[in-house]
Amino acid sequence: MSTSKMSAHILLVDDDPDLLLLISMRLGAAGHRVTAVGSAEAALSRLAIALPDLVISDVRLPDRDGMALFDEIRRQYSALPVILITAHGTIPDAVLATTRGAYAYLTKPFDGHVLLEKVAHALSLSKPSNAVATFDESWRDELISRSQRMAEMLAEAKLVAATDASVLIQGESGSGKELLARAIHRASPRSKAPFIAVNCGAIPEQLLESELFGHVKGAFTGALTHRNGLFQSAHGGTLFLDEIGDMPQPLQVKLLRVLQERMVRAVGADHATAIDVRVLSATHRDLDLAMSEGQFREDLYYRLNVVSLSLPALAERREDISLLANHFRQILAEKYKKTINGFAPDALVALTTARWPGNVRQLHNVVEQVCALATTPLIPLSLVQRALRVPSLEVLSYAEAKQRFERDYLIQLLKLTDGNVTDAARLADRNRTEFYRLLQKYDLTPNMFRSLNEFVADERQD
Repeated sequence: MSTSKMSAHILLVDDDPDLLLLISMRLGAAGHRVTAVGSAEAALSRLAIALPDLVISDVRLPDRDGMALFDEIRRQYSALPVILITAHGTIPDAVLATTRGAYAYLTKPFDGHVLLEKVAHALSLSKPSNAVATFDESWRDELISRSQRMAEMLAEAKLVAATDASVLIQGESGSGKELLARAIHRASPRSKAPFIAVNCGAIPEQLLESELFGHVKGAFTGALTHRNGLFQSAHGGTLFLDEIGDMPQPLQVKLLRVLQERMVRAVGADHATAIDVRVLSATHRDLDLAMSEGQFREDLYYRLNVVSLSLPALAERREDISLLANHFRQILAEKYKKTINGFAPDALVALTTARWPGNVRQLHNVVEQVCALATTPLIPLSLVQRALRVPSLEVLSYAEAKQRFERDYLIQLLKLTDGNVTDAARLADRNRTEFYRLLQKYDLTPNMFRSLNEFVADERQD
């Protein structure tokens, strides 16, 4: 039987059997495979067995409320999109959840078409590599993301790319400001012309003017020939001035004149030449503070900041971490000529919950280190912890630790025995009645494991 290209496995959580049936039918008719459960514990058990592509959960649940379930999903499976179903009384909770990473919320009663639209959009964000593009998105290929915040920022970048407006990109070091500048250039009418980048903070002040504007022979000691600057080299294209906040003040005046007059005078030259260059700039500094302290010219700021784009820190787009980590892993495994198939689940949790002060650049360095040292196809937690240089210790209450151990222990036993309760109870040294009681506590049934191997095989074939 053929399935839709957007078909997915969806975990549906609600204690209302009628609503479960109704939503399951709607999703099934749209080509999705639905696992429907009536409690948070049942949902966590299902998640431990096999991850779906999307979770849809009611906010009000009998054993553990939907907000607590959402928090647990964010902690264990931070890249997994979640849509919340809420009654009018719980709308504030749902709105709060969206600020903490929930994809969206639906208010009861909701239109079936709205549900399917939310589901389709959530799946398109969580599986960008499999989505069928209706227009060319290759301009942003280097910016790996499925977060809503990045999607909104990139939509603005695509709009401004079509214009010639100067753009100031703000963001922490390592967040990908140059990648965004390159993407804007690729999406612009100037894409066939040069893109040239210069770090204004990495070049000594006495050389930066010559680097930007060029010099004539004999302009200064060592100027043995005429040399074009980066403005001339970028003619017709885009010049990216990285760390513009570190530009010395005397050069700020000269840069302002170039932007106003669209003319460049090389060092030592008698005349200026016309240029056609779009300027993009970036900084990690607070330019408002720099202006108030007299370190950055206000008139230059407004010339550069016709449009401002803010790149979120990696810690503010945690749903992108696993996507980026696996993207880097594929590239680096090829670089080191190793077979590395992925990260162990606890290693991926460590990556998605780390602080990342160095942002995407730091993540790339961490993944490169673990790939260089990996000796097995699955990268273990120990290598990730070593690369992060931060011990990963999760402190749970006794009741939480016991509950998690019991659920994971039962799941592993049933996986081992292919759902044979007699064998599992014998291995656990418990009688069948007690073992069945434990299974009921976590909403586990033997049938879930008898078909697991067949399900995994089907998934691999798809």
